[in-house]
Amino acid sequence: MSKSIRNRALTGMALALAVSTVLTACGEGDSSSDAKAEGTASAAPAAAVKNPLVTTFDGGLYILDGESLRLTKTIELSGFNRVNPAGDEDHVIVSTDTGFRVLNATGQALTDIEYKGSKPGHVVRHAGKTVLFTDGTGEVNVFDPADLSSGEKPEGRTYTSAEAHHGVAIELENAELLSTLGTEEKRTGALVLDENTKEITRNEQCPGVHGEAAAQNEAIAVGCEDGILIYKDGAFTKVDAPDDYGRIGNQAGSDTSPVLLGDYKTDPEAELERPTRVSLIDTEKKKLRLVDLGTSYSFRSLARGPEGEALVLGTDGAIHVIDPDSGEIEKKIPAVGKWQEPLDWQEARPTLFVRDATAYVSDPSKKALHAIDLESGKKITSVTLPESTNELSGVVAGH
Repeated sequence: MSKSIRNRALTGMALALAVSTVLTACGEGDSSSDAKAEGTASAAPAAAVKNPLVTTFDGGLYILDGESLRLTKTIELSGFNRVNPAGDEDHVIVSTDTGFRVLNATGQALTDIEYKGSKPGHVVRHAGKTVLFTDGTGEVNVFDPADLSSGEKPEGRTYTSAEAHHGVAIELENAELLSTLGTEEKRTGALVLDENTKEITRNEQCPGVHGEAAAQNEAIAVGCEDGILIYKDGAFTKVDAPDDYGRIGNQAGSDTSPVLLGDYKTDPEAELERPTRVSLIDTEKKKLRLVDLGTSYSFRSLARGPEGEALVLGTDGAIHVIDPDSGEIEKKIPAVGKWQEPLDWQEARPTLFVRDATAYVSDPSKKALHAIDLESGKKITSVTLPESTNELSGVVAGH
């Protein structure tokens, strides 16, 4: 690991020593009325939180200090909510029943900025742009996350898919827009549009297209039920799975590595397949290899480290650190107890979120959240929250 990464990790550990190893939210008084706010933009302003994390629970959001893990704010928000980084140092995108809403996480309040639409889906950050895909309408919204600081809805680009579907889109550095193709019943591939929304190319040899990731040198990939589809330098390339049905539905990329990390499932009839293998896709060599972890994992288990390490939170409770080039499992970092993925994808399960050299891992069964140093493998600090959490995210820019 580089000296800069090591220094950041040591700094994080030093800061953590200033707080207790385990913090209890109730002990801090965070469940009081001062720590709660209705899910509206009229909530009273609060002191800025440093490098905030945001977790969801049944009935709202928790905002936590990213260094101490102290619970600083509880925001009441009904429904099943999802959270993703907005792409700047202050905001998080919240997917709600009515659409995408923008949370000022450092300011601890929901803003008036909303992208309305049924079934808000994927949130993608790449090349300084954030892209929202609304499944219920097929609408794609692209904006510069730096413009969120004005408090007004950013001016941006909008594209509407030919038919609504569970999709995803990403804008490239040259303003090309890659967006998935499909209907409510069937998804087939992806197309690429220029900055004037004129189609450049398409590929419909990607059944069940799902998810996206960007690798080094701007290789963009979307998953298929029989491999993965890569777009690079103006052309699509299909990398076939070794099995007739080899679904790669979730991927994690890194700007420092040409290799993508993906999940891998082989049973199309399973109510819920609990795979033990992950896929590593070399976007330069156009090759795919499988790595057996010896334990299962979930769609919230995949992440990348600061130097491109492939990270997988297994149901054995450990973070498996994989060298993306060799496929070797370099080490296993204990994080939580053993767990099993629930049948319902909306149910809570341990979740991995990585920022810099720190891995944040939730443990819903114990209402806990841990910060772990990826280099040393040691827990920096932990917190116990009032309720079990579900999704976990935070701000990312500037880290």
